[in-house]
Amino acid sequence: MRVVSYNLRKNAAVGELAQITERHEVDVLCLQEVTTGELPERLEHLVLADATRNNRLGLAVYVRESRFEVRATKLLAVHKSLHDRVLAPANERLLAAHLYDRQRECEVLVGSFHAAPLTASNSLRRKQIAAAHEGMRALAAGVPALMVGDFNYPWFINGLERRLDAEGYRLTRTTEKTYLRYKVFTGYFDFVTSTGFDIERVDVLPAGASDHRAISLEAHLSPAR
Repeated sequence: MRVVSYNLRKNAAVGELAQITERHEVDVLCLQEVTTGELPERLEHLVLADATRNNRLGLAVYVRESRFEVRATKLLAVHKSLHDRVLAPANERLLAAHLYDRQRECEVLVGSFHAAPLTASNSLRRKQIAAAHEGMRALAAGVPALMVGDFNYPWFINGLERRLDAEGYRLTRTTEKTYLRYKVFTGYFDFVTSTGFDIERVDVLPAGASDHRAISLEAHLSPAR
C-alpha cells in the first residue's frame, strides 16, 4: 500500500492534499498539525477514517474507500512534556486505524503519530513511541502495524533504532531531510516504524507550504504473512 504522511504546519498546507492524493495514488494519508474542523470528508478517492476532535494540532487518517474497510480507530494520549502541559497543543499524539484490506484480504494497523517537540527530551519521546506502539497493539494484537509521522527525533537516532529492534519494530528513515523551516536548522524529523511490513525506502516529496516535507512509502506485507 502507498502511504503518505504530512505535517501541515498548523493546517498551512491543507490546500495541497488533493493534488498529493491524486498525483501519488495514495492508499493511506496520515496527517499531523491539522485543523480537523476544516478537513473535507473526502479527498479524491480517499475518505476520512477519523480525526482528533480537541487538539489544537490535530491528527487525521484518510484511506482509499474502495480498498479498505475501517474496522476501528483509536485516539491515544501519551506521556506529556512540559510544553504540552503549559501550552496544551495536543491531548492525543496518536491516531490509529484498524483496517481490513480487501485487496490483500488481511487486517492492518496504520497510525498517524506526532511526538513532543524538541523542548522535550529524547527519553520522553521514546516513552511516547513505546506507548503509541502498545496502544496500536491493544487495538488489534498480532496485526501488521505501521506508524508514520513527525517523530521530532533528529539526533541520536541509532539508539532509538536499537531499542525498537529489540521490541520487534523496524525504523525506516527518509532518503532526504524533512524539516526545512530554517536554513541553519534542517533535519530528519519524519519517518516510519513498522512490524510485519517490508519497506524498501521512504521518499521525500517536494517542499510546499509546510515547514515539513511530506514523506511517501510503499509498504508490503512481509513474506511470512
